Parts: sequence; structure tokens; C-alpha cells
Amino acid sequence: MRQQFYNLSNRTDEDAILQLLTARTNLQRQEIKESYKTLFGKDLVDDLKGELGGKFETLIVALMTPPLAYDVTALRNAIKGAGTYEKVLIEILASRTANQVKDIVAAYRQEYDASLEEDVCGDTSGHFQRLLVILLQGNRMTGVQTGEIEADAQALFKAGEEKFGTDEQAFVTMLGNRSAAHLRKVFDAYMKISGYEIEESIKRETSGNLEELLLAVVKCARSVPVYFAETLYTAMKGAGTDDDTLIRVMVTRSEVDLMDIRKDFRRLFSGSLHSMIKGDTSGDYRKALLLLCAGDDE
Repeated sequence: MRQQFYNLSNRTDEDAILQLLTARTNLQRQEIKESYKTLFGKDLVDDLKGELGGKFETLIVALMTPPLAYDVTALRNAIKGAGTYEKVLIEILASRTANQVKDIVAAYRQEYDASLEEDVCGDTSGHFQRLLVILLQGNRMTGVQTGEIEADAQALFKAGEEKFGTDEQAFVTMLGNRSAAHLRKVFDAYMKISGYEIEESIKRETSGNLEELLLAVVKCARSVPVYFAETLYTAMKGAGTDDDTLIRVMVTRSEVDLMDIRKDFRRLFSGSLHSMIKGDTSGDYRKALLLLCAGDDE
């Protein structure tokens, strides 16, 4: 390790950096950071920022950031940047576990001496805000309440398809508070009652940020890897690439469920995640992403 980073300030060997860092866990990268400071008296991330650039730098710095700190920073930037980047709020709060959300809320307060809930409320409104606040509590019910499945499905049907207008609060309360396992049972019952998948009804009955958040919660209740496979595909399809989303998902899921995401991506989109990244990116940025991808499924 000493040899690989010793000449960093004089000549950057991007290949060595990306090979080393993508092959390590985040915990190992933190140990590398500590050892670097001990050996050279300098901050490795600062040195990397000084030597790299563009999307490759953004990706490498993301890899060097502890997962909790990364989520906290992403949320802060989404709220405090120029306008609110709702996509980040939706992605993180819909996909993280209740315990992860509680850790994020605590770390946000420690880092910024501010309430994440208050900051979110200051930049959002309406039922979208209400669902975000419910998710921020991290108090979802656990398990399946068998006796409530039919009643919950009926409540959603009455709030949407059966009603003139939509009772958005019913959707917000139900989807924000029930466990994923319970919701999957409710979705099956809802299909039998209404003849529609819950996603179809949400698209008809809601719009804008609320629709996107409700759909994200539903998709994550069904399968988090499928949700992220779809997120990655959307980030790369068509003209241009949403590199912020591509980096965020590849980094945050690399040690969680990326192999499952790869499998679902191949099944859903008739092509591999590896090949789509290869076609949509270039240079050291592409090399690092493909190493993170850790294989092709073609």
C-alpha cells in the first residue's frame, strides 16, 4: 500500500488507484486512509481530489466515504443545494431500512447540528412532505398483520379507484407505516379487489413527487434490488447519462445487493448492467465502474 500511494503527489497512477480501491471493502478503504495519514501526514482524500478530476474523482471520493456519512452528505446536498433534489430524498428514504434511517437522522444532527426532518419540511410540502416525515421516523410495523390484509387492501381501493378524487393521506399512511412483508400481501389482495396492480392505481390517482415517492416505496417493498436495477437503467437509457445517480447507486449498493441488482437488470432489460455501463461511460471512470460491477452477465 505504501508503495502504491507514495508517489501520488508527483504522478498519479489512476489504474493503480482504481484497481486498489474497487477491490477493497469500505472498511478497508477507511483503514487505508488512516494508514496513509500515519505514513505521510496527509489526508488521502484531499490528495486524490488534487490529482484526479471530473466524474472519476467524484466516484473515487464516494468510494472513500463511509456509507452512513455518504447518505447524510447526499441528503444534505439534496436539500441545501440550488433547489431541492427530490430524487435523492426519494431514493434514500424509500430504500433504507428503519434502523438505517434512524442512524442517518442521528448522524445528520451530529454532523450539521440540525434536524433532518425540519430541513426536509423546510424544502417540501403537502402529502409528499408527510410521507417523507413518516419514513424519517423509522417506525414501520414489523411482520405481517394477517387479520389486517383485506381491510388494508379495501382501504386503499376506497381511497383511490372507488372514490371520485383521491384520498392521498390513506396511501401515505398505509405505505409509510406497514412492513414490506405486510405490504406485499396487501398488494396481492388489492389486485384481486380492483383488477389493477397498486402501481397502476398510484400512477392514475397521484402525480409529481408524491407519485414518484409512493412508487419507490411500493417497488422497494416488492424488491429493493429490482428498484435499483430500474433506477440504474433509467439513469443510463436515452441521450445522456445521469452520472450522479449512477455513481450513488453503484457505490451505495456495491457491498449490499449489487449481485442481485445485476441479476434483476439482466432479467428485466435483456442486457447486462456491465454492457450498459461500458456503452454509456468512458476512461478511468468507466474502468472503475466496471470493476465495481464485478462481472458481466451476458
